[in-house]
Amino acid sequence: MIEHRPFDALGTLERAWLQTRLHCRYGELGCPDHAPQRALLVWNDDVIAPHSGFGLHAHRNVEILTVVLRGAITHEDSAGHRGRIAAGSVQAMSAGRGIRHAERNEEGVATQLFQIWLRPRALDGEPRWATRGFELAQDDERCVVLASARRDEIEAGALPIDAPARLLAAVLREGVTLTHALAADTDAYLVPATGRIDVNGVRLAPRDGAALRGEHEIRMTARDATVVVIVELPLSP
Repeated sequence: MIEHRPFDALGTLERAWLQTRLHCRYGELGCPDHAPQRALLVWNDDVIAPHSGFGLHAHRNVEILTVVLRGAITHEDSAGHRGRIAAGSVQAMSAGRGIRHAERNEEGVATQLFQIWLRPRALDGEPRWATRGFELAQDDERCVVLASARRDEIEAGALPIDAPARLLAAVLREGVTLTHALAADTDAYLVPATGRIDVNGVRLAPRDGAALRGEHEIRMTARDATVVVIVELPLSP
C-alpha cells in the first residue's frame, strides 16, 4: 500500500523566519491523518530565512537526521560540537540522555532542509554528532546509504544512528527508472526533494511524501531530474 501525502495537504507551521511542512503528525501539530510510521516520528520540510534559525534548545532520547537541500545550516551543541552543513550534506545527532543544540542559517540566502526524527532502540545513551556529504551523482542510478545502525554500513561511511531505520538518497536523471528492494517486514517513507517521480505507479510532485507499507520494492521513475530521500523502517529493531 502507498499512502500519498501531497505537499499542499501537509500540516503547516509558520513564523516570520520559518516555513515548515509536516509530513507526520507530532503532538498537536500536523494533519491528523498523517500518523507517524514505526520508528519515524517526524519528517519536517523546513525553509529558514537568512540570518535566523532555531536557538539553543533541548532534546532527549531521539535520533535526529538533517538533510540540507539548499543553502547551509550552522550547528552548535552543548557537547562542544560545531559545524557548517552545506547543501548536499547530512548530519546525524543522537540526543541520548540529553543535549542542547542550535541550528541557524547564517547565510545570505534561504536554507531548505528535511529534518527527520527517529525513535531510538535504547534510551539514555551517549550523545553524539557527525556529518557527511551525500556523495551522489546522476549517473549512479542507485540508492546510497547515508545513515544506518548496521556496523558494515557505518564502516563503509554511513553516519551512525541508534534506531531501527536507514536513511538513503538517490539522484535520478529524467526518464531513469530505479528499483530498490525492501527487506521483509520493512516499510518506507520517501520524498522527492526536486522533480516529479512515479513510485510504484503513484505520481508524486516535488516535496510530496509517500508512506509505503507491505511493498517488497520501491520502483521509481523520474519524470524530471530528481533527488529522492528515503527512510527504511524495518519492523524489528
